[in-house]
Amino acid sequence: MIDVIIIGAGPIGMACAISAKENGLNYVVIEKGTLVNSLFNYPLNMSFFSTSDRLEIGNIPFISQQPKPTRAEALEYYRRVASSKKLKIKLYEEIISISKLKKGFKLKTIKSDYSTKTIIIATGFYDFPYLLNIPGEKLSKVKHYYSEPHPYFGMDLAIVGSANSAVDAALETYRKGAKSVTMIIREKEIGDNVKYWARPDIINRIKEGSIIAYFESNLKKINTDSILIKSPNKEFSIKNDFVLAMTGYQPNFALVESLGVKFKNDIYKTPVYNLQNMESNIKGVYLAGVVCGGLKTNKWFIENSREHAPKIINNIVSELDKFSQG
Repeated sequence: MIDVIIIGAGPIGMACAISAKENGLNYVVIEKGTLVNSLFNYPLNMSFFSTSDRLEIGNIPFISQQPKPTRAEALEYYRRVASSKKLKIKLYEEIISISKLKKGFKLKTIKSDYSTKTIIIATGFYDFPYLLNIPGEKLSKVKHYYSEPHPYFGMDLAIVGSANSAVDAALETYRKGAKSVTMIIREKEIGDNVKYWARPDIINRIKEGSIIAYFESNLKKINTDSILIKSPNKEFSIKNDFVLAMTGYQPNFALVESLGVKFKNDIYKTPVYNLQNMESNIKGVYLAGVVCGGLKTNKWFIENSREHAPKIINNIVSELDKFSQG
């Protein structure tokens, strides 16, 4: 029986694996996609808000050309960490089910079965986008992820949302030749949480009319060649070729719930866990990283949740003797 299975090969899952290895634990990381799958799905030209030193794990220096590292630099860094630390990671192995045993847990994946004494859930939040739930959302022209500007050259593009991902997409597609870029924003203005170097840029582009923005507005319907927008005083249609629904993402609650983890009675669906050791209400099930914030996905980042790894592993080490005796 494995000492610990870590679900998710993102930076925090990798940090947990490094700590497990350093403490002599028998571990394996299971990931349904590629290494640092969420970062891989970020826009190709994205730069992080954090500096490179705040993204380091395993005491391996992260050197970037600029203070704010790029997606490509981060992917290279985490590949190098996984290789140099010789981490045991099973990629492209989706979990089918998890069941509680008398002692420990049984995991079934698309490739194998595992028995483990403890589980760490470090699944992040990037795999499940918030849906608009409006007519036309299933059309192929609607995208919930933005990669690069080239597909939108010469196109009438609509972007739903005003967070960093939406702002980055709007600015880049505008500068790379989109015929028109229209932002549909529920709020009254561009929020203060937008990256400090991008916020004045998007505000100025909107003021000069290079990028059209409809504030306090919602997308009501998506048609093949148009969209219907509801603003405070009217509904109207505009020409449209593509819709980028940058409406945010949520954790894999189904996986957490399947283990019996409870949630606080709050609007964020925050899971219950002990902040001292990150153990949930289910003995032997630990939470690490973004998943700890529930729907509040901006509470935990790589830089402030790296500390979850030693907390969890230290507790697992102290509990394993009890597991054997019990």
